[in-house]
Amino acid sequence: MADPMPVERFSAPSNRDEQFERASTLPRQLGMWSAVAVLVGSTIGSGIFRSPASLADKLPGPLPLLAIWLTGGLFALCGALTLAEVAGAFPRTGGVYVFIRESWGRLPAFLFGWSELVIIRAAALGAISTTFAEYLLRVLGHDPRLAPYSGYVHFIAAAAIVFTAVFNYIGLRWGSLIQNVTTLAKTGALILIIVLALALGLPRTGGHFTPAFPAGSFSFGKFGLALVSVLWVYDGWADVSFVGGEVKDGARNLPRVLIIGTLIIIGLYLLANAAYLAVLPIEQIRQSKLVAADVAETLMGAPGVAFVSVAVMISTFGTLNGSVMTGSRVLFATAADGLLFRPIAHVDRRFQTPSVAIWLSASLGVVFVLAGTFEQLADTFVTAIVPFYALAVAAIFVLRKRSDYNPTFRVPGYPAVPAIFIVATILLLGNALLDPSSRLGTLAVLGVILLGIPVFFITKTRRAANNI
Repeated sequence: MADPMPVERFSAPSNRDEQFERASTLPRQLGMWSAVAVLVGSTIGSGIFRSPASLADKLPGPLPLLAIWLTGGLFALCGALTLAEVAGAFPRTGGVYVFIRESWGRLPAFLFGWSELVIIRAAALGAISTTFAEYLLRVLGHDPRLAPYSGYVHFIAAAAIVFTAVFNYIGLRWGSLIQNVTTLAKTGALILIIVLALALGLPRTGGHFTPAFPAGSFSFGKFGLALVSVLWVYDGWADVSFVGGEVKDGARNLPRVLIIGTLIIIGLYLLANAAYLAVLPIEQIRQSKLVAADVAETLMGAPGVAFVSVAVMISTFGTLNGSVMTGSRVLFATAADGLLFRPIAHVDRRFQTPSVAIWLSASLGVVFVLAGTFEQLADTFVTAIVPFYALAVAAIFVLRKRSDYNPTFRVPGYPAVPAIFIVATILLLGNALLDPSSRLGTLAVLGVILLGIPVFFITKTRRAANNI
């Protein structure tokens, strides 16, 4: 990679651009490996511990099951490689918001900020904290599916959101410390399961990798449906770009963080599924709602189940912390650009954090988690974020046409690499629209996003009057 270059890459920036860059500046306190922890911690949630069951139901052969994880990982890597280039050119707070703004203009950027405000971040915090609350209750010996504990889930989840907001408010170092610790814990737990399964389970069982491709086990339609689920589990790799303005030497380090972090995720996911197959046959994985727990129980007995429950609880708490940390920066950047209320861009003098944005996103997360279920919140989040991921990756096609575009890293395999990612995200969104069970919810989410268009133009006069 080339030497880092100054943030101001484009000649003759407008007064509006200069104002936005000054207003969205935060201290660069996040080191490269802490940023990698943000990426890994934001991506690894509960999915890798439970999703193989539904995937095995669609792809019962060991080879197709491993192939779907590799395919999803390659799609995520295509997105990460592309954003590595764009992030190297724009290592600024807001990440995806900045990329969309610089390539597609302020209206699409506003729609992303608007969606983060009214849907995306609150739904993400609600879904993640709900999973944390359920596993906390399980660790304490209670069934979160039964009353009164099913009601307690919402309040414990709300408290978890507030708790992580406090740590992120009192300083990025505290938030990144929690992220580093929880990422090490969740990664260590997953690696321990992998090592025990391959070292103890594989010699005992010989593995369950044959027949690798059972007759009648594969169809392209089922593979496509499974790919959608896998892409959900990989979601989170782009979140580190939101804190790009706080990464030390961002022009040099952000590309490295995106690539290294995504490769770590792909490696862990592939090894975890190989470890599951080393201990359990594909038929048992298909019936397992928490496959990692079943693997641990086979290897270690009842303590193994408790170990996995604690691991998932820590994993989701780390993901929750990362979501509070990164999501609040999008609201901050949008407000600094004059597209949301200016107070949201307030930086706390004592802690040097975007305090209003942190508490606003946390408060909305509390509202969502008290009102919705995990399934509703997760589906809402994924549907709302997908179009903006595609726009952010597609930004490279616009930016490369500019003579003054000079990134510190260039994506290999251009233009095929970004095109592959865009096609994958379109398939994910198209699947949600075609599926009768999710069509109405998908249309409702897209409708709320498009509602931001009249909001943008209604407030345009106010922005012009204030010379924003």
